[in-house]
Amino acid sequence: MTNRRSLSWSGAMRDVRGERMPRAGVREERLRSTAGLRLASPMSSWRGVSGRRYVVGVHPSLVPAVVDMAGAVLIAVRRGGDGTASVVDVTVPDPAATRRSRLRWLALMRTRGATELHVHLLAEDDAERDAVRRDLSSMAE
Repeated sequence: MTNRRSLSWSGAMRDVRGERMPRAGVREERLRSTAGLRLASPMSSWRGVSGRRYVVGVHPSLVPAVVDMAGAVLIAVRRGGDGTASVVDVTVPDPAATRRSRLRWLALMRTRGATELHVHLLAEDDAERDAVRRDLSSMAE
């Protein structure tokens, strides 16, 4: 049996101290905790430019019902052949907007190559949802 260190010591110590050194760019970080669950809905997370992590539910197709979710941050995502995800656009649906305008946004995301919708529901108010949108959309095309 050999002892092998599988993570960097400085990175581990930084995590213990609570220091976060955000890497540049918005990126998806898959949730390993739900990988073995058969009945779990698909979930993932995104790391914003600020370094904050946002847990999302994954809808593998652009489902029209998702645009009607109140209190959600919607992330239109393009997934490449190698499985890498990139943000196409991020929006917070306006409760006053018509369903037709929301469906137009969804159609526009399709034309831009989005193949999935990721939904973040943990932001508690409009200001927090807008902060999430700004943090994740800084790298959107």
